[in-house]
Amino acid sequence: MIRIFNGDVPLRRNRDCKEAIDQVVRPIIDAVRLQGDAALLRYARELDSLCDRSLRVSEDELASAVSTMCPQVRRAAETAADNIRKFAQEQLPRERFEEFAPGRKLGWIVRPLDAVGCYVPSGRYPLPSTLLMTAVLAQTAGVQRICVTTPRPSLEILGCAHMLGIGEVYRVGGAQAIAAMAFGTETIPRVDRIVGPGNAYVAAAKKLLAGETGIDFVAGPTEILILAAAGDPKIIAADMLAQAEHDPSASAMLVTTSQPLAEAVSSEIERQLESLPTADVAREAIDKSSFIVVVGDMDAAIRISNAIAPEHLSLHDSSLLSKIRNAGTVFLGPNSPESAGDYAAGPSHVLPTGGAARLRGGLSATDFVKVIAIQQLSPFALQDLAPAITTLARAEGLEAHARAVEVRSVP
Repeated sequence: MIRIFNGDVPLRRNRDCKEAIDQVVRPIIDAVRLQGDAALLRYARELDSLCDRSLRVSEDELASAVSTMCPQVRRAAETAADNIRKFAQEQLPRERFEEFAPGRKLGWIVRPLDAVGCYVPSGRYPLPSTLLMTAVLAQTAGVQRICVTTPRPSLEILGCAHMLGIGEVYRVGGAQAIAAMAFGTETIPRVDRIVGPGNAYVAAAKKLLAGETGIDFVAGPTEILILAAAGDPKIIAADMLAQAEHDPSASAMLVTTSQPLAEAVSSEIERQLESLPTADVAREAIDKSSFIVVVGDMDAAIRISNAIAPEHLSLHDSSLLSKIRNAGTVFLGPNSPESAGDYAAGPSHVLPTGGAARLRGGLSATDFVKVIAIQQLSPFALQDLAPAITTLARAEGLEAHARAVEVRSVP
């Protein structure tokens, strides 16, 4: 049964990426770096059930998958992709180049990354939705090469890849897939950035390879925090179980000012678990990693939420939004379930966890572009700035910087 606390609760988080996992992952990374395909194939056969199949999924298999997909699933995927694409288009920064002062024109151009790798989990639950939530953003940003790694791709994952026009899909997962995309092998050319969630080994590999390649962030166990002074216990319990069924380490949290609501939600969770097909996973997450906190007022609830910086934040009272500083994504009102964000609302479900929402929001189209500043000075504008430039340069002992201005006939 879920734990109920009165007052503040210690901020305890599940930590999957520990040193023991790093020690497992480092040799895999080193082997792929040094041996390329030989190591990649060895680990794929040992850990990903590759057997004698090729690493790369053939175009025929991708085409067959999309034609075999359940029509309802394909229509749902098309709806989701369309909404994701429309939202991503609005996220992209617009180029600008204009005069900020006489003769001083400034601005920026926006250019896509050349190549991106999308990691799509396919372990306990194969997630074609993650393919949509990563690849569609990259496509919208204009990325020319998108590759997908997924250890045991489902029919729906392959079908969605073909539906999006992605032909580079590899049957490999775990740290070996991340290393292959980071370094490049004979079969998988390297990419500029790797995005997408995964298990503890995927997260550890991304952490260790950050810098060798770009990453989105290191994602840990998924989490939701619901802030509600009142509400329907059935709805709140359903939202908490929707998160808990992801993983035994998932966290479902409710912060409320109502003791009766806390007790009603606790009872409702137990009732809904009785008929939930994924109860074995959800039960462990509820018992070990989830909790309800009863506080004196909503200001205290907000303080707890901002300190936790949850991946998903559900606000049943929309007026509280102005007080939120830290969250991966926010669901406003009782009719905005986290499930909508996971699948079809529009924003990406690839989100920071474990407190990383203190630093950034979720994956967006801006993660797939570079914003490159442009500067153009007229002789008059350079002359106007020359005293500030040369004074600062010489204060730092960088004489050549000052002379590079003065050589342009600036008095």
